[in-house]
Amino acid sequence: MMARMITTRYPKSVRHPDGDVSVLKKGSNNKKLGWKVTAKKWRGKRMFSLTLVERDTCPHSCHHWEDCYGNNMPFAHRFATGDDSTGWTELELRLKKEVGELMSKYPEGIVIRLHVLGDFYSVNYVHVWEGLLIDHPELCVFGYTAREGDDPIARALIYLNHAFPDKCVIRFSRSHEYIGGLRYAAEESFTGESFTCPEQTGIMPSCAACGACWIANKTVRFLSH
Repeated sequence: MMARMITTRYPKSVRHPDGDVSVLKKGSNNKKLGWKVTAKKWRGKRMFSLTLVERDTCPHSCHHWEDCYGNNMPFAHRFATGDDSTGWTELELRLKKEVGELMSKYPEGIVIRLHVLGDFYSVNYVHVWEGLLIDHPELCVFGYTAREGDDPIARALIYLNHAFPDKCVIRFSRSHEYIGGLRYAAEESFTGESFTCPEQTGIMPSCAACGACWIANKTVRFLSH
C-alpha cells in the first residue's frame, strides 16, 4: 500500500522566509493572475501572490490531498512558515514587512492572491491578515480554503470576510451554492447555481482583468486540472 503524502513532492523547491527572496510575487510573473487590475472592483491596484507548502499547511480533509495540482508544479517557490519562537512565525513577520513596503511603493493599493498552493494554517495566521487589512486601507486579498465546518480557522476566515466585505473574499472550496453570506468554489461537476472561471475558459485573459471571484456572490466552478 502506497504511503500517504504528507508534504510537497518537491522539497527542494521550499524556501525559508528569512532569505533574500520576496515571499510576495508579482502577478506579472504568472499569466493566469496578471499584474495591473482592470476589473471594475479594485481597479488600478497591483496583483501579488503568496505560495505556501501544499499539505504542510492544508487540512487533512482536503478532497484534493492526493491529486493537488501542486503535484505538477516542480518549479514553484513554496515558502515554509518558519520558526514561531517569538509568537509569530518567520513568514508572518516577513509578510508584515513586505506588505508595508509594497503599500508605500503602490499607494493605489495591492491585491494578494492567497494562496497559489497551501492554505491558512492557523488562527494566528488569519489574525495577521486581519491586522494587515486594518493597517492598510488599500490592501485587498482573495483566495480559497479547504477549511470548513467547526474548524477554528474556518470560523476565523468567516469573520474576516464579514469584517472586510469590500477588501477580503476567501471562498470555501466546497460544491455548494451561495448561502448566508458564504461564497464557494466548486468542482467542475457541480450542477448548482454557479459560473465557470472565465480565465480558465479563455473568456478573460487573467484574474486581474476578470475579478469575478471577488465580485460575484455566485459559486465559481473550476475545471479539473
